[in-house]
Amino acid sequence: MKRRSLLTMLLFTAVFGYRATAQNVIRQVPCSNESIKHQADSIKQDMANQGFIVVKEASMTMESEYEMPVIVPLTQGSWYQFVFIGDMSSKLYEVRMFDWNEKQVVYQKKMWGDVDGNVISYSYIPQFSEYHMIKPLQVNKKKKTDLCGYVMLLKKTK
Repeated sequence: MKRRSLLTMLLFTAVFGYRATAQNVIRQVPCSNESIKHQADSIKQDMANQGFIVVKEASMTMESEYEMPVIVPLTQGSWYQFVFIGDMSSKLYEVRMFDWNEKQVVYQKKMWGDVDGNVISYSYIPQFSEYHMIKPLQVNKKKKTDLCGYVMLLKKTK
């Protein structure tokens, strides 16, 4: 059932996406948070020193307790590092990653009190070249909307 819904969504995007105009495209709203930007810059520098390059990155406005799906194409055998940075005031952070068959291949959870509690980072080497869906989530009891989140996908260079 889940695979059918994902396939339907991708098919709908492929069929109708080329006709979209700037007026009717739904886009994720970016956000600005200096603390998160500073953390992201530090992580990018550290990962560059380890031989990684940034493939994709984006800030995004999130709602508490709702996953924000991010779809990325990954190449078989390549070494990737995914990073999610959540709002400092949130209490819980989770990231789930699913392969094309909607099998969960990664699950990470952090709490506010953990060291680097608002940052989830993990390595992944896909077995197949295919799209993967990454679903970051954060829970904030005081601030239900307009939470800032930041995602980065980095790839190891040879």
